[in-house]
Order: sequence, then C-alpha cells, then structure tokens
Amino acid sequence: MADQNLIHNDIRFYTTSDKFYLVPHINPTEALVIDRVTGEASVKDFGVLKIPIPANAYKPVCGFLGSIKLISGMYLVVAKYRVSVGKLNGHEIYQLAGSDIIPYARSTTHLTPKQIEDNATYERMVRAALETPGIYFSYGYDLTHSLQRLHSMAPQFQKLSLSNRADTRFFWNSHLLKDYGQTQFARFALPIIQGFVSINHVEVNGHKVTWCLVSRRSVHRAGTRFFMRGIDCDGNVANYVETEQIIEKGAEKSSFIQTRGSIPLYWNQYPSLKYKPPMVLSHEDHVAAYTKHMREQCHKYGNQVLVNLIDQNGKEEALERGYRAAVAAAALPGVRYEPFDFHSECRGMRYHRLTVLTDRTAHEQSEFGYFVCRGSTIMSRQNGAFRTNCVDCLDRTNVVQSMMARLQLEGALTLLCGGAQPPPELLQLFNTVWADHADMISIQYSGTGALKTDFTRTGKRTHLGLLRDGINSLTRYYKNNFSDGFRQDSIDLFLGKYIVSEGEGLTVPCPLRRDRDWKYITFPSVLLVAMSMFCASAVMPARYTSEVLLYLMFWGAAIGATLSFIFRHGKEFVDWPRLDADGLAVRRNVGLPQL
Repeated sequence: MADQNLIHNDIRFYTTSDKFYLVPHINPTEALVIDRVTGEASVKDFGVLKIPIPANAYKPVCGFLGSIKLISGMYLVVAKYRVSVGKLNGHEIYQLAGSDIIPYARSTTHLTPKQIEDNATYERMVRAALETPGIYFSYGYDLTHSLQRLHSMAPQFQKLSLSNRADTRFFWNSHLLKDYGQTQFARFALPIIQGFVSINHVEVNGHKVTWCLVSRRSVHRAGTRFFMRGIDCDGNVANYVETEQIIEKGAEKSSFIQTRGSIPLYWNQYPSLKYKPPMVLSHEDHVAAYTKHMREQCHKYGNQVLVNLIDQNGKEEALERGYRAAVAAAALPGVRYEPFDFHSECRGMRYHRLTVLTDRTAHEQSEFGYFVCRGSTIMSRQNGAFRTNCVDCLDRTNVVQSMMARLQLEGALTLLCGGAQPPPELLQLFNTVWADHADMISIQYSGTGALKTDFTRTGKRTHLGLLRDGINSLTRYYKNNFSDGFRQDSIDLFLGKYIVSEGEGLTVPCPLRRDRDWKYITFPSVLLVAMSMFCASAVMPARYTSEVLLYLMFWGAAIGATLSFIFRHGKEFVDWPRLDADGLAVRRNVGLPQL
C-alpha cells in the first residue's frame, strides 16, 4: 500500500563546529538539527532556521540512517549514494551504493592512543556492515512487510512513518534509529533492509507485467556461517530469510511468500580449521525452542511444510533425526515435516529427481495458494508457507525455493494474463535472477557466492559449475576460519547486539584487546620457515646429494609436524568474534583462552 508520509530523499548536509544540519534539497520546510556536543536532535522550521555557513557549503546525501556510539562518542550515519533497482507498487526502490559515518566529536584528543586504535577498529566494523552488498531502501514503500501484510493492516497503521511501522525482524538499522522514533523525525528516519531485490519488466501474452523478487534477512540471530547456527531460547534461528515473489499487472498484484532458516534446534558447528567441522547438538530443551519458532511461523504465515534437504545419513544424520524428533514431540497442528535427502536423490547430477519433491508438496502448494489483490480489494490470501532448509540454508535451499516459485509464477500468470504461460525470455530471466539471489544471500552469510547456481541458471548441472563450486568452497573455507570473526563483530555492533561502554578502554576493558596464545604466532612462523627452506632445498641445488635429501626430509618432517599440531589445535588459530557475549561463552565451552 502507498504510504502518505514520504521520507525526504535528496538532502543537503551542513556541518559546523557545533551542529549538523540535514535540509531537504527540494522545497525545504523543515530541517533535522543535531547538536554535536550534547547529541540532542530536533526538527526545526526551515523558514526561521539560521545556518551559520554559506548556503552552498553542503555535502549532498540521500538518506539519514541514524547514529551509533563508539569510543570517541556518537557518529552520524548517512547514505551518500544509491542505485535505482526499479519501481514497486509505484515507489522507487534503491540499493545502497555508498555511505559515510561522521563523528560528533571534532577531535580524538580526549582519547588515549590505545582508545584511538580501538575506535578506528570500531569504525572499520561499522563501515564493513554498511558495505555488505544487498542493502535496500525506499522513501515511500515499506520494504519490511509483504504485500499481504500491508493490505491486512488497519488504517491507523498506514498513517505511521516507515520506521515506526517497520517489521522489527527485517529493520536492519533499527538500533541506529532507536532515538528517532518520535513523530517529528518521521520524514528523516530511513529504514533499510538487507537481502535482495530485483524488479523486472516483461511482456506476457500482450500484457505488460512487472516481476519482482524481494528477500529480507532477519536481524535476529544474524551473523556468519559457522558462528551463527541453530536456534536461541526465543525461537529465533540463524540465517532466517523471508522471500517474496511479486507479480504486478496494472492494479492487479500477486505475492507468494517462502521462508528459510537454520534447523530450529540448539546446535553448533564452530570452525576448527577442518574443512567440515563436526555438527554438535547441544543438551538443551530443543522441543521448547522449536515450538516457539513454529508458533511464530504459523502465526505469521499460516500452516507450514518443513522441507528439510539435509543428508539422512553420515555427518548430517543426527541433525535430521533431531529435527524429526522435535516435530513429532511438539505435534503442532498445521505443521508437516517433509525430509528430502537432496544429495542422495540428486547424486550423479540427476537433478531431474527434484520433481519427486515438488510432486510430494504439490497438494500443499495448491492449498496454501498465494495473495492476489485488485487495487485495494483482496481476491485471495496465502494461508500457508514452505519453510525450507539445508545445513547453511543457501545452496540446496535456493534450488528448491526457485522451483516452488516457478510453479507459483506459472499459476499467477495463468490467472492474471488469461491463461498465458511464461515466455522463454521470462524463464531465462527467472533463472538468472534466482541465481543472483542465491549469490547475494550467500555472500551475506558465508562470504562467497552460492553453490549449484549453474542448475538455477540453466536448469542442469555442469562440470564448469562443479569447478566454480570448488573455488567458492575453498574461498568459504578461508573466510569462515580466518576473517569471519571480524565480520560477526561488525554485524553485532551495527545491530546493537554489542553496545560500546562509556569509558571503554580506560575505565572499562575493551573486548577488542586480547593477548594471543604463544602458539598463534610461533607455529605459523615455523611453518612458513619450514616451507621456505623445503622449497629452497628442492630448487636451488645444482645436483641432489644425500645431504640435500636429508635437508628435504628434515624440512618436510617439520612441515608435517607443524601442520599436524596446527590442525590438532585448530580452534586456537581461528578468527573468533570478540564482541558477542555468545562468542565469549563459546570459547569457554570449547576450552579456548578467553579474549
């Protein structure tokens, strides 16, 4: 539904020694004024406001995203650049293409050298969170809600500002805007989502149709692949994503919702330098947490089919059995468990076997239906949803969700375009967009593009796709072990899971500072020397003698012994999060030194 309380878009940003001024560029009637000393913010009448610098001494920005506290004090967060994705429900949708954080404090002379260093690290974290691809916003359309939810809300809801009515699950900068909820800030506070948006215009049977895909990542239990798994005591699961397929034909619109999320049990898979760390089920009340999660799912989406794509044998077997047992123990009405061993069924690139799954779920897909409206008149509602997962909820999950979406696309076009089937160019576009969607969600969670996107793009598995998957898997391995701690901290800081304390680094210990165990530096250094000496001994001699052979054996043994030690104590060489309280507990539980 269109929102009447549009947010200011192009803004002139003025900076003086004691204040920030954010003034709408076109026909300004009001201005957001922030005191850099007290932090007090207010909206003033632009007609009587006096800005003590030349009118042209401003920087153009395209959105006010909020403020965040770091060691040196508060920082202003603004959107600097945007890229239009297209129009949805008559409103332009943008992807964030550049942002900036500006300190309230004019200098850092009040900080110690160590505090300055730690403050710079926090700045890098905030920038890293904002530079993650896939952040979107609109000045008039509520991206946090699905079409069905927007059409189901009371008239009073429609009058609220976008930030006040946003779905808290997908409101990515809610922590930054927590102090700007009053009515006076309604036209400045710009909510953002993280996920994926694609808007495409096609022609079907002579009808002009807009086909959109919108995915929203949840802020609850948000994080990186190995540091955020499973469920918490509130029923929130890791890598939870709501995906909405929207089709518009004039005033007629349809919407189809699917969700994905980590297996709703207490489990972990902490990095340890092993290619596939073991998955461990915790000794906690799985059924209670699962029940909370599923009741929330049923409340928001109706009946549920839980499509579980993990292996039913081998390393993933315990998770499958635990999930099956929780579903049976809770026995919730309207919830059906549908296991499908993706790897076993599709082994040898037999991806046509996926029709076995879609045949099994065809009855529910027809029964759940999808949302359809004509103007403000609701023609039908979606009364159930598929909740799909694999281990990461990325690769296998995206393949299956795209197949469900294609079935709905065919049905919706038949309804809206007079029995028309999707033309070949739309099907090619559909495959490309779903593959791009897979890559985006995967980058946000695992740090690399998705696997198996060759099937999504072309409808078949290829050897080139297998090679590409191998490269992505190795890249994931490196990032998940050696850089995801910083990424997890960036997310926790940006979302307010960790809040910088007053006097941190001076009167309060800074969690960024930790003393590495002596092994962290010693053994990688020994490994580097041993590898260098082995290569030198192998390459440099003019002829190979028994002495050279002894050198090679010695340095080869040193390499083997050092690698063996490093992998045996793998958890101590991983880049662990430093800010998250759960991360600290993790280190205690696995017997690692405290940060």
